[in-house]
Amino acid sequence: MNVPPRTITGALHAHNKSACDWGWQSLLAYGCHTSVVVIDTRAVQILQTLEKHKGTVIKTKWARENYHHTIDAPYGLRLASADTNGQIIVWDVSAATDRASFSDGGKPVLDLEWLATQDASHDLLVALHPPYSLVLWNADTGTKLWKKTFTDNIQSMAFDPFDPANLTLLGTDCILFLSDFSISKAPSSNGRKFYITTPNAPSPSSSSNNLGANTPATTPTSDKNSIRPARTALRRVRLLVGDSKQKGSATGEEPDPSMALNECLQLCYLQSRRNHILLVYPREILILDLNIHQTVGTIPMERSGSPFQQVYPCKQRDVLMCLHENGSISVRVRRKALIVASTPSAATTPVDQSFIGLHGDFYWNDPQDVIYDLRCQSDPLRVTKHVRAFGLACCASTERYAALIMSDGRILIWTLMTVEHHSTTVSNSLSHVVLTPLYSPGFSHNYDDFEIVPPPSSGLSNQVQKPTMKTSLADMICQPELKGEVGVQKPDRGILFKFVLTGFTSGIAATPTVIRVCPPLTTKNLHIHKPLVGIGTSVGLVQVFNLATGALWREYNIHTSTVRGIEWVSLCSFLSFSYANPPSSGVTRNELLLLDLQNGKTTQLRAHKGEEAPIEALKVSHQKQYFVVMFKERPFEIWDLRSLSVLREMPANFPVVTALEWSPSHKKRSAHQPLAEMSQSSLDLSGSTQHILDPNEGKSGQPVATKEHFVFSEQSGVLHHFWVEGNLVKEGAKLPSETSLGTITCITWKGETLVLGDVDGNLSIWDLKAKISRNYPTHRSSIKKVKFAPGKGNMKLLFMWNEGIDIWDTKEMQAVSSLKTPKEHNRVIDADWAASDRPVVIGADGCLRVHDIKLRLSCYPTEYTDFPDPVFCPYLLSSKASLAMKYTMQHQPWNSTYTLHLTGEYEAPEEENFIRAVNEQFNIMPQDVKSFLPVCPYGTAQRCLVTARLFGDESEVDFWTVTLFYLKSEKMRLTCPAHKEHKETTGMPQESFQSSTVNSSQTNLHKTPSIDLSHLLDQKGEDMSSCTCVWEPPLDTCFDVLCDNKSFQKYQLDRVSLHDSKRATYEHTMKCAENLILLGQFDRAVQLYLETESENDNYYLNSLQACLVATVKSSGASQSTIKLVATSLIANGRLSEGIQLLCLINKGMDACRYLQTYGQWNQSVWLAKATLNFPECSEVMRRWVDYLCTPQVNQKSKAILVLITLGQFYKVLEMLFSLHYYDRAAMFAEACQEFGVLPDTEEMRTLLEKIYLEYARYLLALGNKKAYGFYCNKAAEKGQKVLQEMEWMSD
Repeated sequence: MNVPPRTITGALHAHNKSACDWGWQSLLAYGCHTSVVVIDTRAVQILQTLEKHKGTVIKTKWARENYHHTIDAPYGLRLASADTNGQIIVWDVSAATDRASFSDGGKPVLDLEWLATQDASHDLLVALHPPYSLVLWNADTGTKLWKKTFTDNIQSMAFDPFDPANLTLLGTDCILFLSDFSISKAPSSNGRKFYITTPNAPSPSSSSNNLGANTPATTPTSDKNSIRPARTALRRVRLLVGDSKQKGSATGEEPDPSMALNECLQLCYLQSRRNHILLVYPREILILDLNIHQTVGTIPMERSGSPFQQVYPCKQRDVLMCLHENGSISVRVRRKALIVASTPSAATTPVDQSFIGLHGDFYWNDPQDVIYDLRCQSDPLRVTKHVRAFGLACCASTERYAALIMSDGRILIWTLMTVEHHSTTVSNSLSHVVLTPLYSPGFSHNYDDFEIVPPPSSGLSNQVQKPTMKTSLADMICQPELKGEVGVQKPDRGILFKFVLTGFTSGIAATPTVIRVCPPLTTKNLHIHKPLVGIGTSVGLVQVFNLATGALWREYNIHTSTVRGIEWVSLCSFLSFSYANPPSSGVTRNELLLLDLQNGKTTQLRAHKGEEAPIEALKVSHQKQYFVVMFKERPFEIWDLRSLSVLREMPANFPVVTALEWSPSHKKRSAHQPLAEMSQSSLDLSGSTQHILDPNEGKSGQPVATKEHFVFSEQSGVLHHFWVEGNLVKEGAKLPSETSLGTITCITWKGETLVLGDVDGNLSIWDLKAKISRNYPTHRSSIKKVKFAPGKGNMKLLFMWNEGIDIWDTKEMQAVSSLKTPKEHNRVIDADWAASDRPVVIGADGCLRVHDIKLRLSCYPTEYTDFPDPVFCPYLLSSKASLAMKYTMQHQPWNSTYTLHLTGEYEAPEEENFIRAVNEQFNIMPQDVKSFLPVCPYGTAQRCLVTARLFGDESEVDFWTVTLFYLKSEKMRLTCPAHKEHKETTGMPQESFQSSTVNSSQTNLHKTPSIDLSHLLDQKGEDMSSCTCVWEPPLDTCFDVLCDNKSFQKYQLDRVSLHDSKRATYEHTMKCAENLILLGQFDRAVQLYLETESENDNYYLNSLQACLVATVKSSGASQSTIKLVATSLIANGRLSEGIQLLCLINKGMDACRYLQTYGQWNQSVWLAKATLNFPECSEVMRRWVDYLCTPQVNQKSKAILVLITLGQFYKVLEMLFSLHYYDRAAMFAEACQEFGVLPDTEEMRTLLEKIYLEYARYLLALGNKKAYGFYCNKAAEKGQKVLQEMEWMSD
């Protein structure tokens, strides 16, 4: 087996904490000392180890995959890492090379983040350099685009996943918010400062607030700008805007010492909901709403629970994965606070329900309705002072796999699974708040990789059940907020989460002390040889690694103290010895063991010995018949390895041995020869690879004695020669010491060359045949070890000294390479040869490195590396191969049957490798995916989504998730008699488009928990008996404005209700009143205006506003005056007030236009989605699409998603074609045709012909002539002409 350069890592450095990241490619990267390790999480094996950092790696970050992949922009493994020296390296992982390397100063990099905001560039990297510098880098060239310096020390940063212009920085005592981040220029401001504060007056109801003991509940102080405390939801901690810490003194508020930001472990954005950030502390997690600048939820740690260490906020569902200090991982799922009603008919709208909870017969279980329930927790680990949890990384594409990185180098892969929920009887009437299960989106009772949707309880008895794969978190549970509402019947199938340990890998144990490689490869052992290396550690553990694969092969805990030496006696057994550090007396108890790797049997030698001088070395003869046990300042022992008996113990007056080596030459049953004649002996450099007791060695089955020789030196430098044959040990000649040499420390012998190293760094090379010796000064310190490389005629010599190793060619007597490690943390502990040109070194950092002969490389391209298990990773294929695999999985209409196997349809120069590589990936593809793809119930769109998840293509996952949702919605609208003519229902959540099997009597809408029929019930005079709609949950809240209008409106009403319940200041109350007016909740806005205290400066103004709001909706005569006033306010810089007035008179469309004119695009889209009907909202969204497509913004991919939500499928195809996304355009066209949502017009046919023709040419570039012909035929006349041209050229 080939031994490539590689690094096998061990325990982590303290600075490696949190230096881990799980990319969309399903690969895990983490730092180990100066190395970057890449793990294949599917097979749980080391894929690559990258070596070029000089400092300790403190950050790793995979490049985002949210761009369109083509032949020119292929799938690739790009990884950025940063170290304590300030160096940032961008890697090509598969090639094991650096694409770019750059730095800004020599201080440790604090944070890294890839930008993913523009379609034109996906190679921009933001780095946070200490103490307060933010730098934007071009990661491909290493060019610094701009640098921003702040005035406050910065610890970490977080980008808003919903708005690329928003950046949050965590300082030592404040939080900075930037709203003008851009790639074109550095931010102009230093950001808005926020401090964590708490009101200093105690709350009268704090005893009933069960939110943790670390943060005392408080109420605002009474001043003229306060509001009535009886009506305020009491907050204990909130953020206060200010330029200094004394800003809050005017309101009697001071920074909370118990919540100091320097104790904050992590700051991050919620990926599932807009404008929410998390502050993670050891004993609690704060959820902060940036719209109101205060906490809206707290997750306290139980009194006996393990403190938080890290949090991963999931995107697909509102779920938090939390790492605890004891090594356990907990899953917390958000739920709405339960409202229990005695008179449920009183509540009519979500907002009314919220307010009744404060005023009527409803009550909340807690004023904070942002609650995350603990749903499951993995088993805690044994955590000690030296073994701790170092990091948590979660799979970005599925969010159901989590990797736990331990400080000792262990990697644990936990998989989130579901089990059936069994209800229990509990006397407490509110116990269901805790015990309520989660709900599966499907209703199959086989808990494997599939769910069955839609649910049988929907009444669709005639409809075919459709299996849906459980590949991601969204496939496992429904949206939790849809299941906690009053009066909604829950599905039949409740589920619970559980963690299952599905993967484990470990590296080299802490503090390695010695390494030894097994006997080398020869022609005799060619078929059984494995390049194994034994590693001894300070805890008595011996690990055996396979150097060809880098995998741990065996592990033996056989010693009770530090392992001091290992010597192989065959390919499947070795000797090892250990002893504890001797006391001042210099004597200790030695352990000498023989281990058989085939059965794990250990044989203890010298067990009867008590305390004695420690063993200094073992030396096994080349024929594996004898071995010598050397002691410190004590004569050695000669043992028979076959009988495991002592042949001779040297007398007490024997000279103290400083170095010893066996001769590689041997003769059977020969008389003893002097040293000068030994050079003429026959040589066998292969070494014995037979078992210790091989019955085939002699004809009678008895061992045949072979005469073997060894030499040793004493402290005076005299060289002694001994020979051993059978039970005879004879002393030969003595050679006087070399006057130019110091005390000899090591000896090695190969062929006719004997090499000696001394304490002064000199090498003495003896040519035994020519009887010549020469001395060479190495200009190094004391030589600790010398060893020849294996292989006949290979005379390269490795010698180790205090600060490194050198390799010399003894034939030419010149240095080949040198490795110097002056730093103590990375000094060389031991070295050996793994192959004829592969030196292997283990350092003080616990990492074993297999180098090339130049001692420069310790990593290798993946295509030349052997792995223990097959690696499924399309990113490792060539650009054409990965795209061919992707398109074959997505759609293959050119084949009569769908098959995941490439045959002869691809004709390319590299055809054989091309086809074989793709088919190998198909063969090891997960079986559930292979079974599901041919039978996808929703055709091409669903296959594209499954393919995108399997590839880890972030851009395609988002595109096809939104596309599939709205294609089903549009199909349902077109097939529903009740809604066919109502375009505004496009985008509502429907499940099935098989309308022929659905009738009005089968549709039981009120039993489906995700139903909101307000858009239908508002259509007066409409015959709803003919409705055939079947409903499904809406898109996740992470899609924000891409969600359907009704779901978005409901979420905004719930959120403004939450803000209202958390009011603590006058400014917050006015903000709530403004949002209520914008959302049309006028009655509640009037109440808030009337709550203003008479001492407040704005009391009179707010009273007038209350009167205005209360009277306008009942009188339409004043609308023209109000519109005129609103226009005047907007023109004079009072945009917010003018927008409120326009919304007050139902001029929301005009309000949105003004917001867009003044650059408030996000606010205009929010207002349109939350308040306008579908035609008006569509107009606002189309203007937003035009804005997103401008060169300054350049977010055309997002613009395409917006067009999909509007049902503008022709515009989508047109834009995809203009962007040269021919593959995505063709698949989208195929999906739309399968759903029957494309109009049959001349304009559409012309566009489809263009798309199919360009896609055909694209497939031809990949070598697929069969697919090329198929799509040319679909392109009608244009395609026929191209086909004829191609046939003419081929002829």
